[in-house]
Amino acid sequence: MDMLNSGLGMVATIFAINIVYVSFLTMRTILTLKGQRYLAAITGTIEIAIYVIGLGLVLDNLGQIQNVIAYALGFGVGIIVGMKIEEYLALGYITVNAITTKLEDDIPNKLRDVGYGVTHYLAHGRQGERLVMQVLTSRKSERKLYQAIEELDPKAFVISYEPRTFQGGFWVRKIRR
Repeated sequence: MDMLNSGLGMVATIFAINIVYVSFLTMRTILTLKGQRYLAAITGTIEIAIYVIGLGLVLDNLGQIQNVIAYALGFGVGIIVGMKIEEYLALGYITVNAITTKLEDDIPNKLRDVGYGVTHYLAHGRQGERLVMQVLTSRKSERKLYQAIEELDPKAFVISYEPRTFQGGFWVRKIRR
């Protein structure tokens, strides 16, 4: 008996196909948002081929509720798998703003010493002066940066966001290399 003709084999196949399909869908969406149009188009082409195969299997066997359930569960698991893949790839860059009350420490230079580009300035908060540091880094280095800031000032206020464009500065030269 081949795998697709057995009830359990069909369920497993539909489940697996949908995990792969939704993982591709997630990656295509992320690539699109990051402006990687050609890679997104290639990913989308593979994605839709997998989608048609998976949906075809479900529609050919629509009388079997377990196939529909496998399709739905595969969709949910595929979202999680796609997000894990994206976390692993960590595409792009982030800007981290760290605000500290430690004005006397040389925190910006300590971050520079471990390889981060830091722009810093004094600012005024509700309870006095603050040191604001702006750091651009790759998403692959994001956790290390958070750890470095935590070691230098566990009470620092940290917020991050993804920049869409770069122009000027030493980072642009580094990225283009």
